[in-house]
Amino acid sequence: MSDCIGCSAALPAPFLDLGETPLANSYVSPEKAQKPEPRYPLAVAYCPQCHLVQLTHRVPPEEMFSEYLYFSSYSDTVVQHARRMVDSLTQKFSLGPSHRVLEIASNDGYLLQFFKQKGIQVLGVEPAANIAEVAVGKSIPTLNRFFGPQTVEEIRGTYGAADIIIGNNVLAHVPEINLFLTAVAQCLSPQGHASFEFPYLKDLLDHREFDTIYHEHVSYFSLSAIQILARRNGLKLFDVEHHPIHGGSVRVFLGLASNDEPVSPALAAMLAGEEAAGLTTAAKYRDFSREVGQLAETLVKMLSELRAQGKRIAGYGAPAKGNTLLNFCRIGTDLIEFTVDRSPYKQGLLLPGSRIPIHAPEALLERKPDYAVILPWNIAKEIVGQQQEFLNLGGQFIVPVPSPAILSPSADNTRTAAVH
Repeated sequence: MSDCIGCSAALPAPFLDLGETPLANSYVSPEKAQKPEPRYPLAVAYCPQCHLVQLTHRVPPEEMFSEYLYFSSYSDTVVQHARRMVDSLTQKFSLGPSHRVLEIASNDGYLLQFFKQKGIQVLGVEPAANIAEVAVGKSIPTLNRFFGPQTVEEIRGTYGAADIIIGNNVLAHVPEINLFLTAVAQCLSPQGHASFEFPYLKDLLDHREFDTIYHEHVSYFSLSAIQILARRNGLKLFDVEHHPIHGGSVRVFLGLASNDEPVSPALAAMLAGEEAAGLTTAAKYRDFSREVGQLAETLVKMLSELRAQGKRIAGYGAPAKGNTLLNFCRIGTDLIEFTVDRSPYKQGLLLPGSRIPIHAPEALLERKPDYAVILPWNIAKEIVGQQQEFLNLGGQFIVPVPSPAILSPSADNTRTAAVH
């Protein structure tokens, strides 16, 4: 059994085991369709010493992030969220042209572009060469590096200490979490602040969002775990915001331990809420595996029954979370013929494991399936809004999480009661 990456204590047995799966972002070219890809154990454990939930088997980052096919700019929801975040941070910390913003895992510049439009100095650090190249093409200064102790001197020497460090959906990817956070502290100006946003562990558990578990996500954070990690590495957690994006996320705010930032009432309330909900005890996690098994059984039964009725089923989207879902449920082309995705970088490829082909969104109108399973269920509202023509042709959408459900065409929201 592995040791905790936060406090080095021995980890107990996993509370959820999803089996051996391929890397969630290892999309397959058609000419390699018959060649099996590497599979790795995917199981999650809770550390009772520091409350950090984490994978028990870790894949080296170089195998996952040197080339990457997730471009943030292809989701309208993500871009709009980024714009609002920039406006919020600019106001919260009174940012102007004299300030420096450093973003870790800056992707294709989808967020930094809005700071740049305000005349604020920006620098991105992005390990995927293909994505960093796109950001540079947008005139966003970007270092093609993995952020960590090895980049501190280069960042401070060429850019200077940052007034704001941002990391959206990156903290979960970091195996050496203590070294990473120490490097964050070293890159901050004396009165600087760091903002990290990530899917919230409590939402994951409450809404059975097991598909957000994949090898790229090494850790799954509660505020209780973040607070301990921050203290260990020269930082102080002082504020938090809850946002609905990605099925429920928190944006935490950190400063140097020497700063006198008061702890916000919102943070104090959420920490107390975690304790009351049992997130700091092992018992909370014991029922999760059973709930995940029930969800998978319900989804496969639903799709199998529809296929038995002669209905044709497609997918919408090719997100990493969808690959965890499909591989754990053992869903392949026997149930889902194809999926569609807006990103041209994914079109023409096959999903890892399931080998479901990825087409452009127009395929929904050309092939006219009866149903489409929304794999990125966290942006279901955006997708339904974009696909009115598919609905007009009689197509219907299925959301798999938190409970498999067929969306009512007349429903104002994107969640209905499960259909069995």
